[in-house]
Amino acid sequence: MALDLDALYTDLHRHPELSFQETRTAAVIAARLSELGLPYEEGVGRTGVVTAIRNGDGPVVWLRADMDGLPVPEQTGLDYASTARGVDPAGNDVPVMHACGHDMHVTALLGALEQLVGTRDEWSGTVVAVFQPAEEYGAGSQAMIADGVLDRFPKPDIVLGQHVTPLPAGVIGVRPGTQMAASDGLTVVLHGRGGHGSRPHSTIDPVVMAAATVMRLQTIVSREVDPRDVAVVTVGSIHAGLKNNIIPAEAKLELSLRYPDDEARERVLAKVERIVRAEAAASGAETEPTITTDHTLPPTINDHTATARLTAAFERAFGEGSVVDPGMFTGSEDVSWFAREAGVPLVFWFWGGVDPRKFADAVAAGTVERDIPTNHSPFFAPVMHPTIERGVDNLVVAAKEFLA
Repeated sequence: MALDLDALYTDLHRHPELSFQETRTAAVIAARLSELGLPYEEGVGRTGVVTAIRNGDGPVVWLRADMDGLPVPEQTGLDYASTARGVDPAGNDVPVMHACGHDMHVTALLGALEQLVGTRDEWSGTVVAVFQPAEEYGAGSQAMIADGVLDRFPKPDIVLGQHVTPLPAGVIGVRPGTQMAASDGLTVVLHGRGGHGSRPHSTIDPVVMAAATVMRLQTIVSREVDPRDVAVVTVGSIHAGLKNNIIPAEAKLELSLRYPDDEARERVLAKVERIVRAEAAASGAETEPTITTDHTLPPTINDHTATARLTAAFERAFGEGSVVDPGMFTGSEDVSWFAREAGVPLVFWFWGGVDPRKFADAVAAGTVERDIPTNHSPFFAPVMHPTIERGVDNLVVAAKEFLA
C-alpha cells in the first residue's frame, strides 16, 4: 500500500512540535517506516529517528530531513493550519507552526524512501535516512552525533539534504562552495541597578542601556563591514521589566549573527563584544555585561566536485534550466556537522515551493519581498503540488547518483 503523502504532509503541518519535543512527529515517521518494512531506531539524539536500507555492496549515502517547528502563530488561513501550542525552554506557552517547511522535508524523505525501496534493482549500496530534531536550535545534529549516530549506523560516503524555499515550484537552487552562512546565537544580559520609576537618578537603567546597545549594534554592518562583504547582526529578542513604574535590574538581548567564514566571524564577534561592554560602561554599569554563546553553526559548504555532479544529474532528470545558482543564503543550518564529523562531502540544495505563476507575477510587479512569504513567516506555506513530488524526486535522483 502506497504512502498517502498528501495526508502525511497535512497531518504533520497541523501538529508541529518545538525542538527536542518532536515525539509525535517521530512516532508518525516510525509508523510510516514500519509500513515500508524498514527497521529504525527512535530516540537518537533525544527525539531523532534513523533507518538504513542495505542493498548490497556500494557507497553509503545519508539523506537528512529536519522535523521541528517554530514558535510562530500560523496565519496562512489553510484548512490544515496549525493551532498547536507548546512550551518553550523558558517555560512560556507559545504558538507552534511549521513556518520553515520541515513538515515538507519529512514528507519528501519518506516518499523518497518508498521509491528507493521499490526500485532496489536499480541501485546498490546503503541509504541511511536521518530524521533530525532541533535544527531550529542548531543543536539536533550534534545531539545525534553525541548519541553515536556515526558509530551506530553505516558511516556516510556523502551527506545530502534539501530545504524548501520561496523559489518557483520545480526550480532547484544549489551552488558549489558556501551555500549558507555561519551563525552564532548570543544572549547578552545587561546589569543595571533597579529602583522606583519616579527616581531614575538613583538607578542605573538597563532599559536605556539596552536601547543604546541595540542601536549601536546596527552600525557594525552599516559602518564597520565592507559593503562588498556579507554580515548580519540581528537583535531578535529584548526583555526587561515587569511594570511601568519599576526600573528593572537587568535587560536581556538575544542576538543572531551571520557571516560567510571564520575570519568574518571573529571580526563581527569582537565588534559585538566591544559595543556591548562600551555601552554598559557609558551607562555607568557597575557590573560587566554577561555574554553567552547559545549555539555556533559552521558555514554550509557544498563540495565542488559532488555539487557539479549532482547539478548535472538534476538537469538530466528535470531539464535544462531547472537548476539555478541562488547565491549564498545568510540563513544557517546544522546539517554540515554530519559531513564534517565524518570527513565526507556535503551537498545541500533548495527547492521551490511557490506557485510559479504567482512568483512570476510578483517578479513582474516588483513585489516579491511583499507578496511571497519567506521561511519563518506566519504566512509561509508551500503549495502542496508539485512541491511534494519534486521534493521526493530530488532525493531519489540525488541518492541514485551517488549509489552504485
